[in-house]
Amino acid sequence: MRIMLNGSAIETDLMSILELKAHFFKESDLMMLNGHSITEDVKVSEGDSIHFFKRGQIPNAIEMESLLCARHSPGIHRMLKESIVGIAGLGGLGSNIALNLARLGVGRLVVADFDKVDPTNLNRQSYFVRNIGMRKTDAIAELIEEANPFVAVETHFVKVDSKNVSIFKDCDVICEAFDVPKEKAMLLESVRLQFPDIPLVMGSGMAGYEGSNVIRTERIMKNIYVCGDQSNAASMGVGLMSPRVAICAGHMSNMVLRLLLTEVEE
Repeated sequence: MRIMLNGSAIETDLMSILELKAHFFKESDLMMLNGHSITEDVKVSEGDSIHFFKRGQIPNAIEMESLLCARHSPGIHRMLKESIVGIAGLGGLGSNIALNLARLGVGRLVVADFDKVDPTNLNRQSYFVRNIGMRKTDAIAELIEEANPFVAVETHFVKVDSKNVSIFKDCDVICEAFDVPKEKAMLLESVRLQFPDIPLVMGSGMAGYEGSNVIRTERIMKNIYVCGDQSNAASMGVGLMSPRVAICAGHMSNMVLRLLLTEVEE
């Protein structure tokens, strides 16, 4: 019988998970079968993907690849690994989106921001106290390295404008994650003119603590998708707060995922 064991193909006559554990990984205390954690003995079938780990063990590149394949299914993982996604802005939306996509196993992220991490960012952005003073591009690359070291990160410490937006020309999807409306409009117009075939996922309206369910994803024109409630902008007394910003970033990340995997029209 041929199976995948911790990312490597083997032939075996052993018929159960616990038999494999006793033979190959006696010290392991975590078991996965086809992407699902299990705690009891299960019969093994041809083509199964099985993983054994000891708690605290760091997976190598082959094991990490195999785990993502098992969790997401091989076909989906391959498509994500071959994808390139651009993220313009690395604040509350962009930093969360970047980590979401890294955890999905998107093969390459092209990220751009001109700012550095400051204490006011910590209430909603994915950074930590230790990142204060760092360029956001460097800080997010460091965090992605910790979350999934096998994702390639291309960083651009620049203020994105119509002249340098070409840094995203090879992307399969671009995410807009700016704070300023005129910059959002600039990116929308630039992408529509220069890369009309590349989908653009934008954010609009995620401030305050209004209901979660009014945040939504809408297709507003060909290849343009907007996530948010499209009304609650940050203002005096209505701040940007972690929960709704993260919900909107989740909508945007999921829209990117759908665009990478399906022929979606919304």
